[in-house]
Amino acid sequence: MQYEKLKPFPKNFLWGASTSAYQVEGAWDADGKGKSVIDMMDHPEGTAGFTVASDHYHRYKEDIRLFHELGLKAYRFSIAWTRIFPDGAGEVNEKGLALYEKLIDELLHYGIEPIVTLYHFDLPYALEEKGGWGNRETIDAFIKYACVLFDRLGKKVSYWLTINEQNTLILHPGAVGIPKGGKLPSKKDLYQQNHHMLVAQGKVMALCHEMCPHAQIGPALNMTSMYQATSKPEDAIAAHNWETIRGWSFLDLAIHGRYNRLLWSYLENRNWQPMVEEGDLVAIQKGNPDFIAINYYSTATIAESTGDASDVSPRAGDQQIMLGEPGVYRAEENPYVDKTKYGWVIDPVGLRLTLRKVYERYNLPIIITENGIGAPDELNEDGTIHDDYRIDFIKSHLEQIQWALTDGVEVLGYCPWAAIDVVSTHQGYGKRYGFIYVNRGELDILDLKRIRKDSFFWYKRVIESNGVDGLFHNY
Repeated sequence: MQYEKLKPFPKNFLWGASTSAYQVEGAWDADGKGKSVIDMMDHPEGTAGFTVASDHYHRYKEDIRLFHELGLKAYRFSIAWTRIFPDGAGEVNEKGLALYEKLIDELLHYGIEPIVTLYHFDLPYALEEKGGWGNRETIDAFIKYACVLFDRLGKKVSYWLTINEQNTLILHPGAVGIPKGGKLPSKKDLYQQNHHMLVAQGKVMALCHEMCPHAQIGPALNMTSMYQATSKPEDAIAAHNWETIRGWSFLDLAIHGRYNRLLWSYLENRNWQPMVEEGDLVAIQKGNPDFIAINYYSTATIAESTGDASDVSPRAGDQQIMLGEPGVYRAEENPYVDKTKYGWVIDPVGLRLTLRKVYERYNLPIIITENGIGAPDELNEDGTIHDDYRIDFIKSHLEQIQWALTDGVEVLGYCPWAAIDVVSTHQGYGKRYGFIYVNRGELDILDLKRIRKDSFFWYKRVIESNGVDGLFHNY
């Protein structure tokens, strides 16, 4: 749909950027922090681990000053559960809690809105040893953890996210690695974990509304649109299969507190359906989220399943390229989109479509909490980093957000991945996302100096002009 004039970005638009605790903080065992599943994971050989990362734990004041210089209105980050409860429950670790209180105070000092993720992949390992999310006791541990954060930080935080990319954790459990000596859970076990996460999420959202009535809270899922490969009806069914199983089924539960019927039929047919205890769905329904957070990177193109192992992509890697399921769908190439060096589809228009679909289906405001392009950025001898590809990527996606705003979608903010270089879960420091370069190698820590990339200065202009400068024309 074309328009004579596009709507401007809202005056209070949350121009931001994102990170996660385990990928940026480092200080993996400092000040009483316990071990998480990330700490106990087998990482790809020859890539940077997470023990030092970007050392944000010790350098957060310097980093926040740079965020202020960049002009950020919001900073989306996660709290490491193991800094608050080293063993997932038990006694509160005051040093860990105090760190986040100081970090939030620093953000507020510079007028930056904290958007806080409660759980971003890093489950306490002590809980994992007891069954992790497959154990209903983890629900209570998550509620206790959230209660401490709401009590201590609730007056200072207006936006909370519950669980980052729950659909990734369930559909692609190997995407964030496997604990040493461990193995991937069965599909039935994964959907039981999913159910427990949803119960925990519903109870925590209700608790937030009770303890922090001024605040808003919502789920954060990896959402995308699926294209059917051809006009063949069976391709349309396959695309609907995967879009529903991958996205709508998770949001239908989080928003409406009910299992999507197509998902439930899929689970029943395979004997993967979870055990649902009395009161569980009521607890999920009472969550009543205030907004939806979406992480958007790419779309997928889907064709009819052939019903055998050839449906599954032979490419190893992460959740964006591990595609295909016999009897459900198979992935196809899309000749109309580009790809990153790492095989991720680049589809800005797909963001507009995804925003329209999510808003039409749920009628809740949306915050984009991840979107970005990873690349092996190079530090030149003169101290510059020329990342025009990142400018082009973000520019093209921001333009599509403005189209979506004109379509009538309520978008509250945009927090691309990432504010500063972080350790990629799969490619270590060889794959950078930040507006700010961190001077370290894959295994050589170097001096960790912070250096502004070209995209830093471009995004600063975009924010200062509220999206007027830097979009829809040459930069």
